[in-house]
Amino acid sequence: MPGYELSGMPEEEERPRRRAPWGVIALVLLTGLALIRNGSGEFDVGPPQPAPAAAADSRTAPGAAFGQAPAALPFALVDRIRIPAIQVDAPVMPVGLDADGWVGAPPPEDPNLAGWFTGAVSPGEKGTAVVVGHVDNTQGPAVFYGLGALKKGNRVEVARQDGTTAVFEIYGVEVFAKDDFPGDRVYASKGDPELRVITCGGGFSKQNGYDGNVVVFARLVEVR
Repeated sequence: MPGYELSGMPEEEERPRRRAPWGVIALVLLTGLALIRNGSGEFDVGPPQPAPAAAADSRTAPGAAFGQAPAALPFALVDRIRIPAIQVDAPVMPVGLDADGWVGAPPPEDPNLAGWFTGAVSPGEKGTAVVVGHVDNTQGPAVFYGLGALKKGNRVEVARQDGTTAVFEIYGVEVFAKDDFPGDRVYASKGDPELRVITCGGGFSKQNGYDGNVVVFARLVEVR
């Protein structure tokens, strides 16, 4: 995106700023959540889709099974995201909303690059952070191709530029239709540091692309 570089944000973005209310952000994202609009979907086998057993529910929601959460971290820029269960180890660039009101995605030509949505908190801060990435591009699978194969208990590690790593444990993986996306459920703050990792999923057509989004729900469980 113009004005952003992989190594960081413009000077005015380097410190915490007042966040837009989640209700507003959710509506913006809901109306433009085909955030990976360049997925080809043209492979013999499509990306894995979440199993029904991976869905978040009241028994696995925050506060029910995790014990005492670590204290929230201060604002920090994001460096890398690692998801060992699906062999993801990728740099992260900041992304915002594009001119059409869609969540900006990393350049599709780079298959191993994720984006942290700067309209939300940084991973580890109190609130819900959002990281997005392509499921595929015209050459093949991309950074979050395997997202739908994740299970409850898998971990997501986010290395921050202040030298800390925020470790999140997954408590749900689901796919939602883009035309019926539960924005409040996905993005609203639960009162603790949380993370959503999002890519495209569901069915695919050449005319409309992917018809859904795979969403990983995770909560901060460790800082190192």
